[in-house]
Amino acid sequence: MKDYLRSFLTREAAGQFFRLALIGGLNTLVYFALLNTFRWWINLSSFWSVSWAFALATAMSYVLNRRWTFKIKEGRGSVRETAWFYAVNLAAWGVTVAVVKIAERLFGELGPLGLNAANIVATAFILIPKFASYRDLVFGKALRKERDTNTFL
Repeated sequence: MKDYLRSFLTREAAGQFFRLALIGGLNTLVYFALLNTFRWWINLSSFWSVSWAFALATAMSYVLNRRWTFKIKEGRGSVRETAWFYAVNLAAWGVTVAVVKIAERLFGELGPLGLNAANIVATAFILIPKFASYRDLVFGKALRKERDTNTFL
């Protein structure tokens, strides 16, 4: 367990986390733009606004994280990799919806500020678990393959 925790304290992991945070920032801007468009302009419910915004932002996130955060250049993602990515993000979506629903129960119907604040709280809960999941579950096999390929060059 110690070795696993230490693996997050390497230069490579720090770079990956930094790139993930940058992509996460961009992705968050896209997510909030979509969320607010769906909720306040199209007038979808908070559930459907969160769901559609999350699905679209997740698609963008997959491509950017695979290519830039984890620097996987070989081919396209496998079905397994893509399924894990969406499974991790489905869990993150569940946390986000739960936080929004809890906020609605506590404070009543949320306005724009409340809805966005609830989503920021959810983002704080899911950032580190998403990074670990992406690195180890989603892209782990491709990362190991890239390392093995680069070792023999």
